[in-house]
Amino acid sequence: MPILKTSIKEHREKNLMKQNELAKLVGVRRETIVHLENGRYNPSLKLAMDIAKIFDTTVEHLFEFIDEK
Repeated sequence: MPILKTSIKEHREKNLMKQNELAKLVGVRRETIVHLENGRYNPSLKLAMDIAKIFDTTVEHLFEFIDEK
């Protein structure tokens, strides 16, 4: 079963942004960002697009499915 891998944390840290700051910008709780970064939550398309827009990148660059082996 494929798993969703994300580079949100890397983008966030590169931009010197805290989890709560990103959460506020996209209208979710900090815990949602924590779960996204740890791979325990799959975002809605809107949330993925909102996060990508903040980091001026694409959804495909932030998220990818990898085969679990």
